[in-house]
Amino acid sequence: MLEPLLCAALAWLGLKLWVLGLNAFLFPVLRPKRPPEPTPTVSLLVPARNEAENLAQLLPGLLQQQVQEILVLDDQSTDATAEVVRAFGRLDARVRLIPGQPKPEGWVGKAWACHQLALAARGEVLIFTDADVRWCEGGVAAVLAQMEGAGLLSVYPRQLTQTLPERVLLPLIDAVLLSYLPYPLLRTPFPSAAAANGQVMAFRRGAYWAAGGHQGVRGEVLEDVWLARRAKAAGVRLALALGGRLIAVRMYRSYAEIIEGLGKNLIEFHARSRLLLLLSYLAHLLVYTLCWPLALWDAGWLWVGGMGLLERALVGLKTGRPLWECLLVPLAPLLSTPIYLRSARRRYTWKGREYVR
Repeated sequence: MLEPLLCAALAWLGLKLWVLGLNAFLFPVLRPKRPPEPTPTVSLLVPARNEAENLAQLLPGLLQQQVQEILVLDDQSTDATAEVVRAFGRLDARVRLIPGQPKPEGWVGKAWACHQLALAARGEVLIFTDADVRWCEGGVAAVLAQMEGAGLLSVYPRQLTQTLPERVLLPLIDAVLLSYLPYPLLRTPFPSAAAANGQVMAFRRGAYWAAGGHQGVRGEVLEDVWLARRAKAAGVRLALALGGRLIAVRMYRSYAEIIEGLGKNLIEFHARSRLLLLLSYLAHLLVYTLCWPLALWDAGWLWVGGMGLLERALVGLKTGRPLWECLLVPLAPLLSTPIYLRSARRRYTWKGREYVR
C-alpha cells in the first residue's frame, strides 16, 4: 500500500525541485538600480488599521524614497495610528493622513482601504504597501526599474523572522511561490497563471483601473491574487520579484498571530474546498514529517525526506535565509495543523472584523 504513495511523493517532490531549479535562475530579485528616465511620479499608499507600532518603523524607510506623496489611510483605528502619521507629516509634507470612511457591506476591509487610497492618489505609479513592510533606501527606484514596461509588479519581501514558529512557517510563503509557479508562465496569456502579494503591489495608474481596481475584488480575501488575474485578463503585463536586501517584512510576532493570519487565507488557495484542504494537509504531513519514521520500514522514504530538505535549502539560497533552517522542515506540517483547522471554519475574524466565507 505504501509503495504507490512513495512513488507519488517522489514524483511530486521531483516536479517541485525542477520548478525551483528553473526559478533559481529566472526569478528576479530586486537590486539597487537607477529608475527609468523620465521617472514617473509615484504615490506610496499604506492601508492601516491599528498599525501605530508598525508605522513608526515603516515611515522612516518611506521617507528615504524619491516619491511625490506618501498617503496613509487610517481605517477606523482605535490605537495611535493617526497620531503617528500626523507626527511624520509634520516632518515631511509628503506624508498625508486620510481618515477612512466606514466599510460598506460586501467589502473586505483591506480592499476598501486600498480603494480609497487609489481615489486620493495623484501619482502615475501607485505602490500599495502594508504597514509591516520595511523599505530600504533605493527600494522604490529598484521597483520602477524592475517594472520594465509591466503594468503590475508585485514584490515578495524578504521574511524577517525571530521566533521558532516564524522560522518554520513563514518561509513556506516563498517556497509555495518558487516551487509551484515557473516564472515563464507569467508571460503566457492565461489569467490563472498569475500571482501577487498585497504587501507590495506597484501599478501603473492605467493598468490599475483597467483591472477594475480594488472595487473589482471588493469581497475577496485574496484580493491581491484576484486583482492580478483581472489585470492579466485585461491585457496588463505582470511581473514579480523577490525583495532581496531592499524590501523586507515582519508579518507576525507570535505563533497565535501566525495561526490567525495564515488561517484566514489558506483555504482560498484550495478553491475554498475543505476536501482539498484536508488532502493538502495529509500530503504535506506524509512527505515532510511521516517520511522519516516510514524510512524504518522502507529506505526509499529517506529519499523523500532528503528531497524535502533540499527543497527548503534551495528556497533559502534564493531568498537569503540561513541553510540550517532546512532542518526545521519536519516541524512545518505539525505546526501548521491549527492553521488548517482555522482555515476550515466558515467564519473568521481579522483586524477586529468578522467575515463569512
